[in-house]
Amino acid sequence: MARAWARVRNNLRESAGARLFEQWLKPMDLVETGDAEAIRLALPSAFMTNWVRNHYADRLLHEFRAVLPAVRTVAIETARATAAPEVIALAPAVAVEQAPAATPAPLPVAADRPTLDPRLTFDRFVVDSSNKVAFNAARALAAPGPVRFSPLFLHAGTGQGKTHLMHAIAHEFLAAEPGARVMFMSAERFMFEFVSALRARDTFAFKARLRGCDLLLIDDLQFIAGKDSTQEEFFHTVNEIMAAGKRLVISADRCPQALDGIESRIVGRMAIGLVADIKAPSLELRRAILDRKLADLPDARVPREVLDMLAGRIRSNIRELEGALNRVVAYAQLTGDAIDLDFAIGVLGEVLRGGQRRVTIDEIQKAVSTHFELKPIDLVSARRARAVARPRQIAMYLAKRLTTRSLPEIGRKFGGRDHSTVIHAVRRIEELRDSDHDIDGAVRVLMHQLES
Repeated sequence: MARAWARVRNNLRESAGARLFEQWLKPMDLVETGDAEAIRLALPSAFMTNWVRNHYADRLLHEFRAVLPAVRTVAIETARATAAPEVIALAPAVAVEQAPAATPAPLPVAADRPTLDPRLTFDRFVVDSSNKVAFNAARALAAPGPVRFSPLFLHAGTGQGKTHLMHAIAHEFLAAEPGARVMFMSAERFMFEFVSALRARDTFAFKARLRGCDLLLIDDLQFIAGKDSTQEEFFHTVNEIMAAGKRLVISADRCPQALDGIESRIVGRMAIGLVADIKAPSLELRRAILDRKLADLPDARVPREVLDMLAGRIRSNIRELEGALNRVVAYAQLTGDAIDLDFAIGVLGEVLRGGQRRVTIDEIQKAVSTHFELKPIDLVSARRARAVARPRQIAMYLAKRLTTRSLPEIGRKFGGRDHSTVIHAVRRIEELRDSDHDIDGAVRVLMHQLES
């Protein structure tokens, strides 16, 4: 078990990046239970426990099962906590053995009810002009009675509240219709389960489960871009849900017409319903969100000037904003220090610098192609000539350094490459920066250009 835990930690360090791993994942301890099927992990504070549950619960289960196939559950808990830990369990009927080792094991899907975050409700969603249309549309779709429109397509940048609204829709609909069949999954999970069903020659059960839903919610549609067979099944699922007058909610990071690699017929179906965007939060909204979040931390004492600083410096991502507050409070509890402006800035140095300028992978690709006199399409092509391959590696390195995108996301943005290719590119450029002054100079110029 100790060897397995060491391998899982190494894999998490590679995929999550050093900064995120050191901050959130490294403090996890393996709790020895003697049970080879049930893993228990403990963290030093409730804040860290909640963050890891929300962001890495499914990933931890997959990582452990890749090393120890007998593992059935992973529990994430607070050290010396008395509350029962949240358990991520595998459905016993999933035939994982039929999928190849390189294919991620399918995640469990409840037959009747999804696993919903009890905190993500309409009552806890802070509304202003930037998200009012999306909020009202979500409430309307969740209301009982005849379906007014379907699908509802929500689009916004990362951490703007799309997933919160989708959880809230499911909560509200199940409260009004307790016997309803509701399913909530990411588009990536849709793809994994569909591929597993194909390999197991059991697509009928997969289709019946999805198309029998009264409410189907699919998060992050952009992740099935370029996946032709998955899009084919997704298209027919959407058609069946809409034809039956059922409720359908889709989210993505951009509007339907801007989704590259998504078939036009799917885009057309999305446009039939209601398309609602969530704009970047205003300063007033960010400040109100912090007040709401602080109300959930009755033992925390955070001065107004610290809240004002957080709202003013972290502008584009609500999830990062809430995470920054959690981090300040958690560090204060762990160290016993009082929270003031200097303490918060010291704890959040990297986060605050990152909040000043949000760099996108598209901007990186454009800057790198211009610097090396290439076409942007060259960076996502299959060409392996050094004149193209080295700039591509530099672009991947910059994407890892300057964005919060995961390794698989970066790989997808560079022509659908595997995350291991990104890891190799990052390591290679790090080596070359120490030995090749031209490469180091180019990276420095590009970083200055992108961050300025």
